[in-house]
Amino acid sequence: MDIKREPPKKTKKIVGLSVGLVAIVAVTVAISRLRPAAPPVERGTLWIDTVKRGSMTRDVNAPGTLEPEYVRNVTALTNGRVEELPVQPGVPVTAHTLLVVLDNPDVRLALLQDQQALSSAYSGLATLKTSLHQQFLAQQGVIANMQTQLNAAIRAAAVQDSLAAKKLASANDVAAARDAADELKLRSDIEKKKLEEMEASEKQQIDLQQQQVEGLKAILNDQKNRVESMRVIAPEAGLLQTLGNPPLELGQYVNAGTTLARVVQPGRLKAVLRVPETQAVEIVPGLPATIDLHNNTVVKGRVTRTDPSSVAGTVTVEVRIEDSLPAGTRSDLAVDGTIQLERLSDVLFVARPGFGQPGNSVGIFRVLPNSGEAERITVQLGRASVNTIEIKNGAKVGDSLIVNDMSQFDATNRVRIK
Repeated sequence: MDIKREPPKKTKKIVGLSVGLVAIVAVTVAISRLRPAAPPVERGTLWIDTVKRGSMTRDVNAPGTLEPEYVRNVTALTNGRVEELPVQPGVPVTAHTLLVVLDNPDVRLALLQDQQALSSAYSGLATLKTSLHQQFLAQQGVIANMQTQLNAAIRAAAVQDSLAAKKLASANDVAAARDAADELKLRSDIEKKKLEEMEASEKQQIDLQQQQVEGLKAILNDQKNRVESMRVIAPEAGLLQTLGNPPLELGQYVNAGTTLARVVQPGRLKAVLRVPETQAVEIVPGLPATIDLHNNTVVKGRVTRTDPSSVAGTVTVEVRIEDSLPAGTRSDLAVDGTIQLERLSDVLFVARPGFGQPGNSVGIFRVLPNSGEAERITVQLGRASVNTIEIKNGAKVGDSLIVNDMSQFDATNRVRIK
């Protein structure tokens, strides 16, 4: 006979399922509360600098070249063909050194024509003086003859007056004699005035001709100078830096105004720096500077001039070098200059990052001590220099900041340093 049994109880199964469900919920909640994993970054790719407090020097760095302080360009005064090049660049010259010999037949022909014109002017002046002198003498003869006639007329009038007193001459004869004397007196005065006018006119005509002669003499002297200028002489002692640009060659034809040579004073060099216009605002004459000659030599200098305009985004700044330059230093040598703007005392500063501008607030990663991670913080930047920048707010002394470009991690606030 079969015995009816009770079905097994499901209590243990239900309890097990409940415990498992609770565990799953707990794990899910725990996982949801976890922060996402920080992206890794290689430590060797990071530039980490520590925030410091102290003195910070603000300066501007710019490339440039060495150039002579004093340059004398020698230009062609006339067109010509290069016939001789007695010296070559790099040699010392004196104030009488022959640099270049030019030739131009047209200029020499013009000199002969000017000489001929001056000779003709001298001949014309001599002819004019002779002609005027002859006219002057002829007029003096006319006056002398007129004076003789006047004297005779005066004597005739006196005779008529004496005869009239004796009732021996008629009134008509006396009047005629007096009229003749008055006429001759008037004509004599007119001839004398003519002589005076001739004297004044003679001086004016001679002066005008003399001025023409002087003008032709000046033209001739200028033409002589043009001919002489074809023998190009160094204007002063110095070092011959260049002969033309591009270099002159025998047989080459040059135009007036072409730079034939460049004479400089050896040893007197200045640094000409090309400063970005955004950094040149605070540069003024008198600021101290240092010039790196790229041969393990750094010399001191001082700003003497800043160009009032910018070219291609840069401003030209000239620096007078105060230290002695090493022997053999030449112009056109590439250099790097550092101009000191000011010295700040008791400020927070760090190495200048490759992002952010002075006066702005930027996000920057701070290395967390003993954690192997870095978190993003907001730092307010202040005044900047070439390699350092002031921190106004957001960081403290001893903080280690990642100052290289971390733009690839803009989407996260933490990174893991491997």
